[in-house]
Amino acid sequence: MKMETNRWRLYDSLLESLPDNAVIESCMIGPIWTVVCTSVGTGMAMTPPDAPHANRLAGTIAGTPLRELAELVKSWDFGEAAIGLAAINAWYNQPERVQSKCCRSKENESMFSEFETRMVGKKVAVIGHFPGVEPLRPICELSVLERICQTGDYPDPACEYLLPDQDFVFITATALENKTMPRLLELCQKPFTVIWGPSTPLTNVLFEFGADALIGSLVSSTADVIRIAGEGGIATRLRPYMESRLWLSDGGTS
Repeated sequence: MKMETNRWRLYDSLLESLPDNAVIESCMIGPIWTVVCTSVGTGMAMTPPDAPHANRLAGTIAGTPLRELAELVKSWDFGEAAIGLAAINAWYNQPERVQSKCCRSKENESMFSEFETRMVGKKVAVIGHFPGVEPLRPICELSVLERICQTGDYPDPACEYLLPDQDFVFITATALENKTMPRLLELCQKPFTVIWGPSTPLTNVLFEFGADALIGSLVSSTADVIRIAGEGGIATRLRPYMESRLWLSDGGTS
């Protein structure tokens, strides 16, 4: 496969299908999650830990066209990029748009449980040191890549060397915010590649760029998600008010 030279093509493809007539109703930026409510649904994305404390757009977001706010996903201010990604998810991650394509993911289980039996004895890379990673070590050859390394982790530049030879790769959707996603997908032409987390847009656009499976979330109770995210709640606190969905590409099997 020829390498993609236009790094923005993935982002432009995500933006292409957004409606012209949808508008933003509100935006809540919490310490962990950013939630955008629109006339077509609610979406969320992880707030980067190093996002600026002050938002230059404060007071101007409500009433903005969805498509315009979603363009922020291309911003190099990663806090703004999270707002843009949440706006994108407000369109894609809705029951009527994913009903026939996604199945419910297993509740209260690690994302890895969907693929655990297939990973036995395989090379598995996880981008980000997330809960549920450590139990994988006894069953596979595990590599964890992290910007801020814990003991045994690889620094994130090791992606260039490790990912092409893996059997499975799990990529957090926040890689869309920091603009590393296009390159990570380029490196994952061989492994079965999963993009996961509440920040994941549930759209086949990501399959077109090399993903094999998506694990994302639908907001089932906007008021509760805003309340808990605004109070700094982690993903497990939000889980009762969200639905986790798994979507496999045509070439993938669970």
